[in-house]
Amino acid sequence: MNHLPLGSLRAFEAASRTSSFRAAGEELGISPSAVSHAIRKLEDLIGLELFEREGRSVRLNVAGEALFRHVASGFDELRQGLERVGSRSGNLLRLHCAPSMATQWLMPRLKELLAKNAGLEVRLSASTDYPRFHTDEFDADICYGPPRQEGLIVLPLGEETVTPLCSPEMAARIREPADLIALDLIESEHKRVRWSAWFAANGLSPPSPRGNRFDRSFMAIAAAVDQLGVTLESTRLAERELQRGQLVAPLAGRCQDITYVGHYLVFPPTAKPRRAVRMFAQWLATELQIEGLGGHV
Repeated sequence: MNHLPLGSLRAFEAASRTSSFRAAGEELGISPSAVSHAIRKLEDLIGLELFEREGRSVRLNVAGEALFRHVASGFDELRQGLERVGSRSGNLLRLHCAPSMATQWLMPRLKELLAKNAGLEVRLSASTDYPRFHTDEFDADICYGPPRQEGLIVLPLGEETVTPLCSPEMAARIREPADLIALDLIESEHKRVRWSAWFAANGLSPPSPRGNRFDRSFMAIAAAVDQLGVTLESTRLAERELQRGQLVAPLAGRCQDITYVGHYLVFPPTAKPRRAVRMFAQWLATELQIEGLGGHV
């Protein structure tokens, strides 16, 4: 470790990942022979061959595969560390967000967020997995439903109203809650508020399941815009479509809507001092009109 061959490790990592000395050399800006020489130096140092060489083709052997996992992880840790302490790290927000919240609510506001917070940079991911924050990949998450990990700072993002939504054309056929029984009802499979709960809240027995089913709200909303049926969705997520007149709430004022806390801003205590996290939380508080949210960071 006193003479760690960083250049040889970089060559080894690139060659392992690309399965090619030539591709590794192009990535690192050196010749394939220089890559080969660097890897030979590493093999001599540890006393093991790491690749099986067949002409111009190379592939990791068992020892090489074992070392690659650690080297790749080490370089990733170094990269994340440099990002955190770099000159721009205070303004970099590494954010994970529930897919429908990201698509329907956050992305339309991203330009405004950046305009109001000069210097802020956002790296956004919207995968369906909950980040665990163990790898330091994200600073914060907007998750749907309470977070599954303990030890996090959890800030509810206010109540959302869930109500039937449909195209203006389909709305002409709806006068009272019972009218929905004869229509195609779009189901969002991962929603915490389902049609059965809405019908119960309005004193009705739910009809037998029929119509189209989707596993994400943004798809259910798009299907309703395309007149595939009536969807039961959060007016927060469908805000843009409601403003544009693509969707309407046909039973507004004539039914019992359901309100609930759907989304939460969560982050580990270690992220609390970060300027980017504070800026984002304060902006969320203003956008969602949640008193005291920004004061928690």
